[in-house]
Amino acid sequence: MAAPAVPAPCRLHALVRRNDPVSNGLLLLELEPERSAPPLSAGRDFFLPGQFAMLNRAGARAWTFGRPLSILDWGADRARFLYRVVGRGTAELARLEAGAELTLLGPLGRPFPPDTAGRIPVLIAGGVGLPPVWSWRMRLPAQNRAPVRAYFGARDREDAPLSLLTEGWTVAVEKLPAQPDPALRRGLVTDVARADLQGAEFDGACCVLACGPDPMLAAVRDLCAERNWDCWLSLEEHMGCGYGVCKGCVVPVVDAGAEEGWRPATCCQDGPVFASGELAWDRMGKGEAP
Repeated sequence: MAAPAVPAPCRLHALVRRNDPVSNGLLLLELEPERSAPPLSAGRDFFLPGQFAMLNRAGARAWTFGRPLSILDWGADRARFLYRVVGRGTAELARLEAGAELTLLGPLGRPFPPDTAGRIPVLIAGGVGLPPVWSWRMRLPAQNRAPVRAYFGARDREDAPLSLLTEGWTVAVEKLPAQPDPALRRGLVTDVARADLQGAEFDGACCVLACGPDPMLAAVRDLCAERNWDCWLSLEEHMGCGYGVCKGCVVPVVDAGAEEGWRPATCCQDGPVFASGELAWDRMGKGEAP
């Protein structure tokens, strides 16, 4: 897969146009960038799926560190983000009304590969991990989306942003509603994908792009190892600065030249997208990296 040319980041101001819940816990933030921003008429090239932006309050009310949000889409006159309230900053963000001003720094980070090198694309997302895989699928011409297998996992129907999961998405929920809903499948999202793709014709024939909580990504890794599938994962780490300076988003990556066979990498600059084989899974979550 050829590495895409990564767009240069810029800093700009934007006004809130919409900031509404789209599921139980997920909010859709739509911004109108300032008119003096870089030409956004070619918005498809302004960011690459998997990249993120650092959002902050404008002026004297700015936070010490911005809040990293994965880019859902960026067009000629809008930028959209999907997020969840997880702390003070995102709680403030959720209270912003139309007309509020924010600053954006982006796009930042390493994106997903632009194609799957002839393998069947399989997209797997959970919770707030939807934006990078959603935008990857949407960048395909409409006639090329049919072969893509796209899965989203949630606890129940109310947790799924169904307005974004239109034609082509399989929604897996752990708890089915009392009333039958043909749009939903019961089970963990990785189990539903495994059941759909169990035929021998899929062995070694797929490439998975995934983003979601750590347990889901570990299950995706295992599924890909079982079936000899390529696997790219977008990690959800806490990013403070977005430039790799604060070291708040360090993850261990394989490094054969290092004394212990691994080294610390920053998720914001070396990632957030990693090939599964790049990650030192035996060190993940152990906190040894500075």
